[in-house]
Amino acid sequence: QKGSSSVVPVHIVSEESADKTNLGFIHAFVAAISVIIVSELGDKTFFIAAIMAMRYNRLTVLAGAMLALGLMTCLSVLFGYATTVIPRVYTYYVSTALFAIFGIRMLREGLKMSPDEGQEELEEVQAEIKKKDEELQRTKLLNGPGDVESGPGTTIPQKKWLHFISPIFVQAFTLTFLAEWGDRSQLTTIVLAAREDPYGVAVGGTVGHCLCTGLAVIGGRMIAQKISVRTVTIIGGIVFLAFAFSALFISPDSGF
Repeated sequence: QKGSSSVVPVHIVSEESADKTNLGFIHAFVAAISVIIVSELGDKTFFIAAIMAMRYNRLTVLAGAMLALGLMTCLSVLFGYATTVIPRVYTYYVSTALFAIFGIRMLREGLKMSPDEGQEELEEVQAEIKKKDEELQRTKLLNGPGDVESGPGTTIPQKKWLHFISPIFVQAFTLTFLAEWGDRSQLTTIVLAAREDPYGVAVGGTVGHCLCTGLAVIGGRMIAQKISVRTVTIIGGIVFLAFAFSALFISPDSGF
């Protein structure tokens, strides 16, 4: 009887820990995807994907942007997870304070914005892409018509890799990666990974970026012009404050 009674609690504990892990993943996934969407819609990376997709092959632009955003999400999650060596009670309340600060700042920015605030960002990105295009054209002129002189033997490999390692792919990757570095969504991902399940944050963050970038690539300029950056920023501020407020009801030890 002693043997059987000692097995039952272990089974119950293992079931509870499995449920806790699943809930931790789901909570982290929902938190990451919602925060990324309100941070990225109307952001610089959104406009980069939208404008480049109007000029070049959409799949090439999407592939370059998503590789940059996926890499950035994984790096951010690693940075955040590295802080878990610090006792969870400290990282939990520090991250909560950062969410509150982000939320207040976003609300203030949103309330101060003019209704056509996004157009300035759109024009800035257009100028940046135009500059990169001019650099690309200069490089082509300097290199000369290499494809014609290289002969028929090298034509097939170039076409095979065209969509994956092309100047447009590199441009989309570079512009997106540099725009995302130090951005609010990167900092948010780091903070989330410090307090939530890292796998949930990684998957949720990547899916959130996929949705926003896919929307930008498909919708292009129409969405970029119709989207209200002011409204999205205000909603984003409320979402951030909601996560900070939830810390009053959730214990730091109830995470993953």
